[in-house]
Amino acid sequence: MKSLDLDVLSMVVAVADAGSFVRGAALVHRSQSALSMQIRALETALGKPLFIRGPRSVTPTQDGQLLLAYARRMLALRDEAWASMVHPEVKGRVAIGVPDDYAASLLPAVLRKFSASYPKVEIQVIGLPSHALAPLVKDNKVDLACVTRMKGLNGEFIRFEPMVWAAPPASTASAASPGREIWKERPLPIALFGVGSVARANAIHALERAKIAHRTSYESPSLMGLFSMVEAGLAIAPLARCAVPAHLLQLGRPHGLPALPALEIVLARSARSNRPPCDFLAEQILSELRL
Repeated sequence: MKSLDLDVLSMVVAVADAGSFVRGAALVHRSQSALSMQIRALETALGKPLFIRGPRSVTPTQDGQLLLAYARRMLALRDEAWASMVHPEVKGRVAIGVPDDYAASLLPAVLRKFSASYPKVEIQVIGLPSHALAPLVKDNKVDLACVTRMKGLNGEFIRFEPMVWAAPPASTASAASPGREIWKERPLPIALFGVGSVARANAIHALERAKIAHRTSYESPSLMGLFSMVEAGLAIAPLARCAVPAHLLQLGRPHGLPALPALEIVLARSARSNRPPCDFLAEQILSELRL
């Protein structure tokens, strides 16, 4: 191999962004085995590893970081060249609403690719919970919203995202109590999004149905706030699987916790979004995030 295949470079970027081969494969719509084989072949051709492979996550090596910098520039140039030939006059502004858990995990790669393809389109991202974005869509204050489906909010189906219980590894659950398995405590301490959250309602209903005593030890609209409680070993949190960092445990029935229903992610559009920049971004989101 004396050339760098752009498709393979896109796989390298996806794995680096996702922090794992499984999630990286989903981003580029390939099987994990096919993606791993392609990256292994590239590593063999280069004569050096690109990733440090851990039990729960992967991180780029020093050589991997160097290649990533070139890969991002090459892919951006490809997208820019394509856009200049196919959509040279597309410009304008798009306001998109997205809650923290999807903004951190699902949207970055999509928005980066869209910006490279449509450099004249200005994107404004509004980070709010799904229930807070619903009225903004209806009032035409945002053009698009990538949200959890809920009563009274219509949208085009994107995917079902599994929910899990996020917890700290037992070995680092608490500096004061090393080895503590907080998910076995009763009442179970949980960290939740605010009232109106579908994830919150799903979790409370599942615990009540399983007759598991619980207490809300933390409530916040911020994903980072929930992470801080989990990482401190003070609670577990019901979250979309895509939003859980690799260093946290993902728990379920084998750990004595109730299974959680999947979240239905949809793309909602306001009445004023019927214009090319919104159409192209909506198309990009649907094509990139559908499983």
